[in-house]
Amino acid sequence: MSMRELLIATHNRQKLSEMQALLGDAPFTLLTVDDVGFDHDFRVDEAGRTFEGNALIKAFVCAKKSGKLSLGEDSGLEVDALDGRPGVYTKRYAEGTPDNGHAKLLAELKDVPDEKRGAQFRSVVAIYDPANDRVRICEGVARGVITRRARGAAGFGQDPIFEYEGTGKTGGEMTPEEKNAVSHRGKSFAHVRDVLVAEFV
Repeated sequence: MSMRELLIATHNRQKLSEMQALLGDAPFTLLTVDDVGFDHDFRVDEAGRTFEGNALIKAFVCAKKSGKLSLGEDSGLEVDALDGRPGVYTKRYAEGTPDNGHAKLLAELKDVPDEKRGAQFRSVVAIYDPANDRVRICEGVARGVITRRARGAAGFGQDPIFEYEGTGKTGGEMTPEEKNAVSHRGKSFAHVRDVLVAEFV
């Protein structure tokens, strides 16, 4: 029996690689927006004010355009001392800077003591099946602290300035396997895999 196709609504190759590893041997053929003939400059307008809103927008738009079962994910960093910022604006917080906004965040937190530098990464995934309008939402949260300087060159985004709770390592210092075991996306996709296999095969 052929496997069902699942369209991942992203152009981010690093994020896609993580998702592929996290879905493991789930019985789906994973496709990107490039695989289904979308224009190379195709982008979904992430107009939502929450992670869930943006994930749903991505899944809906891609599913309606392609006719395929689609998965959209939105994630970001929520810093306690900044009242949850940058949140849904993580990617755009210091857009165009070579360090993904690390310097801006560290400057804002320079006077915040170590015991108050708590933060969390949040990942929200939306799965949408255009064949029957079924929608499912999965979420994962990983706690940690914002470091005082970037550490490590692995990962992407805010990984080098976020030390995962109980590990002593930033995402930038971890192997992909170490990061997937503790990350927000690792937690959300553990749920995603179960839901896909139970309800969408």
